[in-house]
Amino acid sequence: MKINIIGAGVSGLSAGCYLQMNGFETEIFEKHSTPGGLCTSWKKGEYTFDGCAHWILGSDKGSSFYKMWSEILDMKKINFHNHDIRLQVDLKDNVNKYGEKVFRLYTNLDKLQEYLTDLSPEDSQEIKNFIKPMRIMQKFDLPPVMDDLPFFQSLVRGIKMARYAEFLFWFLKLKKETNFTFAKKLKNPFLKESFEMIYDGEEVNMMILTMPHSVFDSKSGGYPIGGSLSFAKKIEERYLKLGGKINYNTPVKKIITENGYATSLLVRNNIVHHSDITISASDWHFTAFEALEGKFVNQKMMDLKNEKGLEVYYSVVQFSFGISADLKHVPHFSRFPLTEPIISPDGTSYERMEVHVYNYDPTLAPKGKTVVAVSYYTKNRDFWIDLRKNDRSKYREKKKEFSDKIIELLDKRLGGIKDKIEEMDMATPATYLRYTNNWKGSTQGWLPGKNLLAASPVSLTFPGLKNFYFASHWNQPGGGLPVAIKTGRDAAKMICKTNNVMFKTETVFETQF
Repeated sequence: MKINIIGAGVSGLSAGCYLQMNGFETEIFEKHSTPGGLCTSWKKGEYTFDGCAHWILGSDKGSSFYKMWSEILDMKKINFHNHDIRLQVDLKDNVNKYGEKVFRLYTNLDKLQEYLTDLSPEDSQEIKNFIKPMRIMQKFDLPPVMDDLPFFQSLVRGIKMARYAEFLFWFLKLKKETNFTFAKKLKNPFLKESFEMIYDGEEVNMMILTMPHSVFDSKSGGYPIGGSLSFAKKIEERYLKLGGKINYNTPVKKIITENGYATSLLVRNNIVHHSDITISASDWHFTAFEALEGKFVNQKMMDLKNEKGLEVYYSVVQFSFGISADLKHVPHFSRFPLTEPIISPDGTSYERMEVHVYNYDPTLAPKGKTVVAVSYYTKNRDFWIDLRKNDRSKYREKKKEFSDKIIELLDKRLGGIKDKIEEMDMATPATYLRYTNNWKGSTQGWLPGKNLLAASPVSLTFPGLKNFYFASHWNQPGGGLPVAIKTGRDAAKMICKTNNVMFKTETVFETQF
């Protein structure tokens, strides 16, 4: 049975791997010249600039995602770096008892608790309440993978799942807690401001902080040395070894349907590729409203198109620099206040700056040199997208205007690096749209809604269309690499079930806890 897959991102590659394992013939069509989609890096001179993975959920044992990754990759052959400090935040108003304005978010929970308690003994009970849920989370396989199992195995799994009642208790307790509400409980002014500024002054649910942090402590949230594209190429290599085929530089123009069945893909140069089943592992909006011309949608999908219920995730303006200094003394990831707000050409005002120094990955730059990235979220993506489309010269002018401001600020922060900048690149929402085709230049699909337990409004199938499946980071709010591999796996599993094939994986890599 032949299956055509749109997109060689992580979802498309993982779906292809699982389907090849289960005896299907698959072929991927990718508009870009490289795999990975948003999971990418790019070369500029001697430097490699990264645009995605700060950390991989499931980089080591202790997570169901480690098991999943290990079904398609030998994770033990990938060198992951685990940070001692997740983030350093420079405060504006308060100092700690040592006279510092710097807050450090340690990844080790024991060290973090000791650090917080030392700074504020009067808040020791609230600090324990902050740490405890993360310890609870580490007792569970999150998220649980519910494969179809024979009766007795299913019974055992059901008994094990009953244990998740303890996790659910803490989840429900924390789901209304935010970094702001937690900060209000603290007595120490330094810690109060630290938690308020931990997300650049934004109020976010504490689960967004605590769930990843429980993984960092267990060393299962590491950064892949070599960068995002190197990681994606390992999945590509596995897919090709399983017998899959990839057509690069081959954008899909249309999904051809006949009598409610997906039958073919129309690609560049008006070439038609027939198949028994079609999977779109590409952009949600492109798939529903361009490739399928809006013929297979319902009201829920129309609401999503109009951003009712869920918003499209922020896009990013990213500045990347190749600097002839190792910067070993600089924190790898920090946020700090600006003396005056910086105004983006798109009108967004920023009062802080976020600097990512890749001094822990020697593969991205020549010896004695390093890569530095500065990123800003924006919702005013149409400014960049429309400007590039309508006035390329002005687009370049605005990019330079913004870049010059960033270089001045970075020069002050890092101690005179302006003359050491050897390479520079700026990616805008127009860049993300151009290379990945993600709607509005989004970097992670949908923003999570207020109800973290709500079912995703994007399913693996479209209404009224048979022999078609949709699997990408758009299937689950928050998106990211974990959603990408899981949806690819879920689509493959559903196809197996529909075609009476027992879903199996070739777990040739050691995955036992």
